[in-house]
Amino acid sequence: EAGAPPPAVAEEIADAIDPGDYAHVAAVETNGPYVNFRPSPRYYAGTLEAATDESYGRLDRKDESVVVEHTSANPTGPVHVGRARNPIIGDAIARLLDFAGYDVARHYYVNDAGRQIATFTWAYETFDESTLPDPERDQAEYDLVRYYRAGTTFLEDDDLGDVAAPDATVEEAETEIESIMQGLEDGDPHTYERVAAVVDDVLAGMEASLARLPAEFDAFVKETRFMRSPPEGVAPPDGEGTWVESLIDRLRDLEVAVYEEGAWQLDLPDIDKNLVFLRSDGTSLYATRDLAHHEWKFEQFDRAVTVLGEDHRLQADQVETTLDLLGHDTDQLEQVFYSWVNLPEGGMSTREGTGVDLDDLLDEAVSRAREEVENRLGDRIRDDDLNEADVERIARQVGIGAVRYDVVATQPTKGITFRWEAALDFEAQSAPYVQYVHARCCGILAEAEESPVSDVDPALLDTAAERDLLEVLARFPAVIEEAADALE
Repeated sequence: EAGAPPPAVAEEIADAIDPGDYAHVAAVETNGPYVNFRPSPRYYAGTLEAATDESYGRLDRKDESVVVEHTSANPTGPVHVGRARNPIIGDAIARLLDFAGYDVARHYYVNDAGRQIATFTWAYETFDESTLPDPERDQAEYDLVRYYRAGTTFLEDDDLGDVAAPDATVEEAETEIESIMQGLEDGDPHTYERVAAVVDDVLAGMEASLARLPAEFDAFVKETRFMRSPPEGVAPPDGEGTWVESLIDRLRDLEVAVYEEGAWQLDLPDIDKNLVFLRSDGTSLYATRDLAHHEWKFEQFDRAVTVLGEDHRLQADQVETTLDLLGHDTDQLEQVFYSWVNLPEGGMSTREGTGVDLDDLLDEAVSRAREEVENRLGDRIRDDDLNEADVERIARQVGIGAVRYDVVATQPTKGITFRWEAALDFEAQSAPYVQYVHARCCGILAEAEESPVSDVDPALLDTAAERDLLEVLARFPAVIEEAADALE
């Protein structure tokens, strides 16, 4: 636009700025195409004064709401370790956006209307608990997942082992499962009660496991909410029927809607696979209900952030493209994709046929941390300076901190393999190291019997190391702003 080489434009900008007009600027210099501003003593003094406030770095409140949807694992059993990244990334992003001044809501979207849940409901009502294997933990989701595993094994015509087969054929079971799905679609209250009896208990158990991280939620939004009639305060844009019914009518009116292979589909531009939104029997699909869910989020919030596994990219592209065709501003929607969490070979035991759950990972982290804590604090434990509760608390903070730190310190799209030695290294850049530095800082203040105060003479901080530290502190609010904008 300037019609000149970047270095010349930089010189022109620098010449136009008088540092004397700005209390925080000592000099303006150029370096090739860049304009650099040198901070003044007042800048360092202002940073020092600001940084002694406990809220330093927290940005001003914005008149903008954001819903962060994360985890949203199907309520069919415990959270698997492969998905452990989702609640950690989601919780970190929610905390970050709150710190950056946004009005944040944390949501868990509950898939309580698909075939998996119908199968789960049928199995829970059908199998004899006395013949099921013992639950792996004394938690609701571990108790109930036994029914789901027995049901899927039966439907796949596999060996049930010691589990007693139900008094039904596979064909009869399939008919009942289809009936449950249809009952949900029709808004049948009794069917909703049957499904909720399973889903709500499993969710309560999953919520307790996630709280260990901690990852907490403001709302569990069920997909059946958009299928209910009346729609429980979530009326669709045209105010007619349920939100799913309204959406299906509008999808069928789109130019890209086609009826193929016994189902209504969208032949979306630039996407290889069609989005199927209505089966021949009149039942909707997960994608249909997710579209209704997104429309509702757009009405309720200014921004919608969703944390998704990389295997959901196609579905995410289909949803975003469809929302655009429906006339929505898809700039409201931001999606963060993550790759899987892996465990080193032989790093943890795997139970036969069930894999490794989030609880297993956290137990392992706390156990390994406890060994390290006991080795480092042995004398204090023996001298009764620390009791058993202290050791357990420190082990939990260090172990779970190590898991969280390893997850957020790696770009979400890169795979993670836990290396316990690195994650729990007190000397390297790791959670224990950061926690140890924090403890040292607290110790220094306690030893000095002082709290940070604002009436410090900044002229006393005149060494290069002190100025470097002030420059790092000064960048903190900008880093918060950049991280919130990039969701990183």
